[in-house]
Amino acid sequence: HRGLQTPRVENVRLLDRSSGQRKASTGTLYLSATHTIFVENNPETRKETWVLHSMVNSVERPPTIPAGSQLILHCKDFRVYQILIPQERDCLDVHTSLVRLSRPGVCYSELYCLSFNPNVNKEDREESWNFIDLMTDYKRMGVPNNLWVATAANSEYRVCDTYPSELFVPKSATPAIIVGSSRFRSRGRFPALSYFHQDTLVSAAVCRCSQPLSGFSGRCQEDEMMLQAVMKSNPGSDFIYVVDTRPKLNAMANRAAGKGYENEDHYTNIKLQFIGIENIHVMRSSQQKIIDVGEMRSPSMTDFLWGLENSGWLKHIKAILDAGVFIARAVADEGVSVLVHCSDGWDRTAQACSVASILLNPFYRTIKGLMVLIERDWVSFGHKFSHRYAHLDGDPKEVSPVIDQFLECVWQLSEQFPCAFEFNERFLVAIHTHVYSCHFGTFLGNCQKERRDMRLRERSHSVWPQLWKDRAEYTNPLYKAELSQTQGVLRPNTTPYCFKMWKGLYNHMEKSTPPRQSPADFLSAVREESQQLEEELTNHQERIAALTGKPITWEQIKVPRRTTSHLQQRHCGPDPPTTYTDPITSPAQDNGHALSSEPANQKAQTKDPVLILPLGPHTHLKSHDPDDLSTCSDLESGVADLSSRSSSGGEDRKDPDSDEVAFATA
Repeated sequence: HRGLQTPRVENVRLLDRSSGQRKASTGTLYLSATHTIFVENNPETRKETWVLHSMVNSVERPPTIPAGSQLILHCKDFRVYQILIPQERDCLDVHTSLVRLSRPGVCYSELYCLSFNPNVNKEDREESWNFIDLMTDYKRMGVPNNLWVATAANSEYRVCDTYPSELFVPKSATPAIIVGSSRFRSRGRFPALSYFHQDTLVSAAVCRCSQPLSGFSGRCQEDEMMLQAVMKSNPGSDFIYVVDTRPKLNAMANRAAGKGYENEDHYTNIKLQFIGIENIHVMRSSQQKIIDVGEMRSPSMTDFLWGLENSGWLKHIKAILDAGVFIARAVADEGVSVLVHCSDGWDRTAQACSVASILLNPFYRTIKGLMVLIERDWVSFGHKFSHRYAHLDGDPKEVSPVIDQFLECVWQLSEQFPCAFEFNERFLVAIHTHVYSCHFGTFLGNCQKERRDMRLRERSHSVWPQLWKDRAEYTNPLYKAELSQTQGVLRPNTTPYCFKMWKGLYNHMEKSTPPRQSPADFLSAVREESQQLEEELTNHQERIAALTGKPITWEQIKVPRRTTSHLQQRHCGPDPPTTYTDPITSPAQDNGHALSSEPANQKAQTKDPVLILPLGPHTHLKSHDPDDLSTCSDLESGVADLSSRSSSGGEDRKDPDSDEVAFATA
């Protein structure tokens, strides 16, 4: 690359704080047009570390130490790399190159995902963009139906250029009502369907829009008719909730600019509810403070807790989760439709609607379902990805961690309900990384029209097929699809003590902790080993049968299962568990014990539930310990040993070595 002053430097030392590395590795540093690459000298491993330049947030140059000159790379996924270069001149050249290479481009064509030849894997590229089909998701919800219909009003983005071209609206909403409502809403973002909740009793919907241009006294007949149409699309209710996700003072301040919120005297069929989620500027400042907390070196408990409280971060996460809980309760418990908005309807609105969908519908708690949800409520509905995550060199005041907060809300829920989510923490971290990396075209641009005009489908790949291909790495071993928790509405506890700092995302630089296997990784390994042993056992039994000419006989032994009442006594989640309907009726629901040799339709015929174990020549029956949690079914609101697990998988141990000492003794 012509802009590189020093493309290769020997005898460089690298300390990857994010991997728990205790000693610096020595190797060669390479700078390419797209990556910083470190290859260690150890001939046995030759480990390579690749850092995408678009992921570098800042390059710090601390004072020179006797061992050489230092650089610290702070990445957008909160990873931190410390580099020691022997010669100061080489360090200056690398610093200059990295600052230039990591600077956001001024146009999209400079971004990493658009630097490939799009025709190399043309069929794969075209197929990748068809992996997520939002119309299939609406059909799964039961839309269109006699209440909600597709509208052509926004085809070619005529009514609202930041909305998708395909939208669902109430059946009674005529094109004139849609256009009139759009003119009365900020950025033309009129009420449209986000999620339809249909069961035997409820046909309530979650809709989204932006704030009305009401000022102090303005009103719009078409907009009032639009909200009336939303209400009529739910025959079981004579009103709707309008959830304004902003603090009320902020909404009132917008009235002076001719905007504001709905006047309940004009909209007689609404109940207005303010939530109190702060604006993007408050969130940007708050996240920087939480990053500073994560980067503290050997903080005292007072420093850590003060820093956490001073950031206000968990308070903001709680506000977003509270918004989702309010919407979910309104829909599922009261059967009332909800219209959600903030100022422009693409930040806090996306957060509240998507959290509510996860609480309401188990599908969005699966790997594929979360992809669909992000594609619908964030990508399709016009979240400003390029502005919020600084993909291009623009206004720094537009940058804010909006989707970071949504992903953290999902993580907080997964900590309360560890069996309810098909995916693990790694999946959320991977999505977070790709939002910032510009490695794929999925999160480029600020709306569907902008992506179409850039021809992203022709010039880049979608991220979702790649994540789906790696889904084995992202699967939660505790997930039980058949449990009532997984099938029903989630009801989280949002009292302050239930919120944790997401160490797995924000505290990557815990250098004193050696990499360890997390409990989830351990469970996955045990499950995989169990499956291999079962396959080996089956093979041995088949060989024995072939050699002896006799069929395998199975001796059945009845092992008493734990009773439901005992399970309830052992519950230790933050909330009382939902009503149990005898969740331990089949061996398939035993906690982690896969009994592939038993027919799926076999059931115990005794009065008490029993577990039937097939005995083979190598089978050993473990004695039943009533206090052994490994023999009981999954708890619905938490698993005793795992609900409070830390993402590092073990207690922190203090490392007396500072970074400088680590370099000197590596």
